[in-house]
Amino acid sequence: MPTSLLFICMGNICRSPMAEAVFRHKVRQAGLEYAFRIDSAGLGNWHAGEAPHRGTRAVLDRAGIAWAGQSARQLTRSDVQGGFDYLVTLDDEIDEGVRDWVARYRGSGQIIRLLDYADPAITGGDLQVPDPYYTGGFDRVYQLLDSACAGLLAHLTATAAQ
Repeated sequence: MPTSLLFICMGNICRSPMAEAVFRHKVRQAGLEYAFRIDSAGLGNWHAGEAPHRGTRAVLDRAGIAWAGQSARQLTRSDVQGGFDYLVTLDDEIDEGVRDWVARYRGSGQIIRLLDYADPAITGGDLQVPDPYYTGGFDRVYQLLDSACAGLLAHLTATAAQ
C-alpha cells in the first residue's frame, strides 16, 4: 500500500501544486513511484479545474519539473476521512483550516507542516510558505518547497525502513 500525501494550500493554484510537482519529481528521481500516492488540494474552490498559476508553471519549467495534468480542486470530506495518510499544510492559516476539517469530519490523516522538514538555513526559522498569488516570490517559494520536499522524502523513507 503506497504512502499517500495531500499537499494543501488556500486555492490549490500556486503553492500546493508546486509542492505536489516537486515532491513527485523527487520521488521519481529516487525510483520510488510505487511507494507514494501524491496529490494537492485547496481549502477554497475559487480555481477549481484551473492549471497551476503561470508563476508556478514558470518556476517548475525552469527546474525541469513536470506539472502537466495538474488542476486545482477543493479539499473534500473523503480526503480527510482516510483518503490520505498525510495532510501536508503550508502555513498556519491552512493548518488551522485543515484541523477544522479533520475535527468536523472525524478525519484520520496525520496533519504535518511541510516546512518542518526544510533545512533551517533555507527557512531562516520561518515555517510559513508565503503565498505568491498576489505578491510574486515564486522563486523563494520553490526554494522552500524544494528543501522541505527533500527533507520530507528522507523522513518518510527512513521511517518506512524501520
